[in-house]
Amino acid sequence: MEVREARAVASRWVAAHAGAIPGFAGAFLSGSAIWLPAEDELPATSDVDVMVVAGDHPPPSKLGKLPYGGLLVEVSFLSWEQLGTREQVLGSYHLAGSFRTDTVLADPSGRLARLRSEVAGEWAAPCWVRRRCQDAERRILAGLAWLDPARLDPAQPSHDQVTTWLFATGVTTHVLLTAGLRNPTVRRRYLAVRQLLHDHGRPELYLELLRQLGCADLTKARVERHLGAMTAAFDATAAIARTPFPFAADITAAARPVAVDGSRELIARGDHREAVFWIVATYARCLKLLHADAPTLVPAVEPGFHALLADLGIANLSDLLQRARQLRASLPEVTRVSEAILAANPAIRS
Repeated sequence: MEVREARAVASRWVAAHAGAIPGFAGAFLSGSAIWLPAEDELPATSDVDVMVVAGDHPPPSKLGKLPYGGLLVEVSFLSWEQLGTREQVLGSYHLAGSFRTDTVLADPSGRLARLRSEVAGEWAAPCWVRRRCQDAERRILAGLAWLDPARLDPAQPSHDQVTTWLFATGVTTHVLLTAGLRNPTVRRRYLAVRQLLHDHGRPELYLELLRQLGCADLTKARVERHLGAMTAAFDATAAIARTPFPFAADITAAARPVAVDGSRELIARGDHREAVFWIVATYARCLKLLHADAPTLVPAVEPGFHALLADLGIANLSDLLQRARQLRASLPEVTRVSEAILAANPAIRS
């Protein structure tokens, strides 16, 4: 299916279903479907992200990935307050990209169109690009704050501690992608930043990002083995999960083409190191759901997770805290390179 067709399917979902949502005030596209050329094929391992504005109502829980019209539509909610002002959107590296072009699917009040008009003209201004890079850096520091030994709860499950470290580490890619005016994608973030750093002649920084993740020297065979263990955990979890954690809709049979097949596709094409981030994230989420909903299954699943962590150089909490310290120490170089990328980009103008 071409990207333009996928966008049309998302629009049809909104027309058919979004009006029944209390406080419905509009909808717009997000994610990779707004960054890819309209004539490109949407990868079979991708979904289409739809953001539904619930007006001034508290936003409902995320619906997650829904099969519709031959693709997966991922539906999330936010309120006007969460969407914020023109300045808040321009400074948010997650939100701003959705308003740099016309992504609006429904707009009963015209408010989304006005916001888009205000944001699009300034999206590439250096002050706002820099502000969005700083937004990503704040997310890294917020994650690292939870791994401060003075604040860390030693009783917290290891999968939660790893998730905190993992996403703080992964957002380093978003700092750089934001500086390059590229999609701060989620699952394929390392693949995207590899291309960016290659384009800017900084392959050594990419290798350092992989070292921070712990997978710079992992072989394809090892990653395939870890994907196999994660897949078994995924299937066991998807069959029984019921606790409505924010990410729970990503651990379902409908989401399997993205979470499992997407990683397998990366490995098959030789991008096995780039698959590691999402394998770890998905495995940790499975464990969180299993601990909540089927703790008797945990002993069969958890050893594979710890084997994956051991291959990443994290055998215990001490190792994890050391990696957090190393990540913090690496941030000035990430900032410096992001500034160089920003300065070299002719699309970023005053």
